[in-house]
Amino acid sequence: MPDVKIALATTRPRPEINVDHDMPLLLAALNEEGAKAVSVNWDDPEAAWEEFDLVVIRSTWDYTWRSAEFMEWVERVSSLSTLLNPPSVVRWSADKYYLSRLAEANVPVVRTHYVAPGTEPTLPASHEFVVKPAVGAGARYAARYQPADRDTALQQIRRMHGEGFTAMVQPYMTAIDSSGERALVFFDGALLHAIRKNAVLAPNVPFDQRKVAHPGLEPWNPTQHEVEVAQSALSVVPDGQHLFYARVDMVDDENGRPTVMELELVEPNLFLAVQPDSLPTVTRAIVDTAVRAGELKDRQVAESR
Repeated sequence: MPDVKIALATTRPRPEINVDHDMPLLLAALNEEGAKAVSVNWDDPEAAWEEFDLVVIRSTWDYTWRSAEFMEWVERVSSLSTLLNPPSVVRWSADKYYLSRLAEANVPVVRTHYVAPGTEPTLPASHEFVVKPAVGAGARYAARYQPADRDTALQQIRRMHGEGFTAMVQPYMTAIDSSGERALVFFDGALLHAIRKNAVLAPNVPFDQRKVAHPGLEPWNPTQHEVEVAQSALSVVPDGQHLFYARVDMVDDENGRPTVMELELVEPNLFLAVQPDSLPTVTRAIVDTAVRAGELKDRQVAESR
């Protein structure tokens, strides 16, 4: 095969960052295919991104803490190499305001009230609710509250506003305690696999306490309705035809209907350790894309001479 270099973008390990269980599987499989694949910290000042045929954003899991810096990195790397997902997709999906766009397109989504800095929230008085940041990942700064916890919830929102975050207020989807949360993973335009996990947010857990992001993981066979809802959500994504990978997380509403909780289009966990049969498909798609990107780069260089 052609000599292709692939970077899997990640972040440096530290206690508050989850372990990327996909990374060693992907690196081993890609290199066995004959590619030269390495993991590179996205904020490594010494990284020579122009040397790679393809840069795949994999586990840049601190990007929500450094959003402006990360977006600058996305633009810079995409000018030096082929970046996936592409910048237009990353920009659109990095802020969960996209849930309002899905709702406008009649995609079933969890009802969301956005509270920007400088505005006062309206908190539910009759049902349990969740507060979390509009730019966030891994359940960071997320918590569930009873109506009687209003003062504590307001303290969280004020803390988030002080750090520049817009807050989201959503009803707690109680069905998640029985039917769990499902994640449908799409790769290179097709459904790859699905998983189910237990509820992440437990009662009386402070918003700034670290949570287990994916408790009770198990393989899942999605229903046709779940697949249709996921596809309807992805059809709304601008430049969705350029989506290389996508994950649609959903829960059941009070009537048992699948409802989109969020899209993961920047750096989704693919759960390859839970669904190992998908690894060859992912590997081949990455290698083939890197080959095409390398050929395009070679043509552009030749034409510029």
